[in-house]
Amino acid sequence: MRLLEIKGSCFFALLMLTCMSCTSLKEFPTCSEARAVTGGEKDHLFASYYAINSWSADSRYISVLQTDIKDRLPLATDPAVLGIVDLKDNNRFIPLVETRCWNFQEGTMAHWLGFDPNRKLIYNDLAEGKFVSVVIDIQTREKRVIPYPVSAVTRDGQRAVSINYARLNATRPDYGYDGNGQDPLLDTTWPKDDGLFLVDLESGKGKLIVSIDSVREQMPEVKDPQGLAYFCHTVFSRDGKQVFWLARSVENLGEQKQRVAKWQTTAFACNIDGTNLRRCFPDGWGGSHFNWVDGERMVVTAKFKDKVYSHVLFTPGKDDHRRVSEGLLDFDGHCVVSNDGNWMLTDTYPNKLSQRNLMLVRMRDEAVLPLGGYDVVDPYTGTYWRCDLHPRWRNDDQAFGFNSVHNGSRQVYIIDVK
Repeated sequence: MRLLEIKGSCFFALLMLTCMSCTSLKEFPTCSEARAVTGGEKDHLFASYYAINSWSADSRYISVLQTDIKDRLPLATDPAVLGIVDLKDNNRFIPLVETRCWNFQEGTMAHWLGFDPNRKLIYNDLAEGKFVSVVIDIQTREKRVIPYPVSAVTRDGQRAVSINYARLNATRPDYGYDGNGQDPLLDTTWPKDDGLFLVDLESGKGKLIVSIDSVREQMPEVKDPQGLAYFCHTVFSRDGKQVFWLARSVENLGEQKQRVAKWQTTAFACNIDGTNLRRCFPDGWGGSHFNWVDGERMVVTAKFKDKVYSHVLFTPGKDDHRRVSEGLLDFDGHCVVSNDGNWMLTDTYPNKLSQRNLMLVRMRDEAVLPLGGYDVVDPYTGTYWRCDLHPRWRNDDQAFGFNSVHNGSRQVYIIDVK
């Protein structure tokens, strides 16, 4: 296992390793060198947000996007190619379809559908002027349109949650979609007819389960009459019975109502029918990234009690917040727990050496093992087209993947775990 692969990270490695005995190290899995599974003249990235499964059920294919854009936000006139990489055929890229709903952070929110996990993908697109999701059969290329873009999909592929990506584009352009495929409702701070929608992927029907206005009293006051409250970053619990998401509000938007750099965050969870709504941590914690650990508990990166970003373990609706690996994981990262619940991957934003670090956490005792540092190079240093590592586990936890630009272009990498 290569502990660090980029120069300048030795201090980080020593800091981590001093916290673990030799016996402790032997109990960690062996991790291979990171290998690129995409390449060539074009850039590639996983076709979904971090923590979302990118592998087909048989682990043969991964879903990726291909693009020529490197240093700006994509427009509705800039389609990306959604494709799959055949890992059993010399990493051959197989183009499937173009999509006009994508960004560098969440791809096109592609998910393998549970009712046919080796053949069908769902992804977001702009069709006839509307943001929609599309189910595609990777063998026949047959498509079925669902009139809601997806933000999260249950593991069994039966349900999804949907949010307003046009409103998100006005408040967080690196996560929204260009093209006005939804009404962003820019004149309404607390809309009653927008929020979190539950979608039946078989029938294509959806319903509003939590409106933005309904949580107004549980969020910080918006004093700016032109400010906006919005929902983002949704995830189903592992059993598909709960939804967790972030509710944010922004002020001082200006005439263009875009390029927002500051917001306030509140986290909520509820049952999939909108009942049992509860707040998940206090105002001012600034929740950022999160993942379910099991059926009840989650891990989130948030500004804990001393206002330092930390990885925090908690149960939605309960006051049982506790730091994970206190002192070692006191930063904002993309945390993702393995399917068996034994391991957690997380990463960092660029340090002073312009490197993003990747690390593995053993959940039973919260020991931390650094896996490598990856250089951030031009032209990928811009806020809206940055390349976060965004790790994700394979279905069997025997491998994980991430995006990186350390070799000069945006590509997809995989590390095997034994």
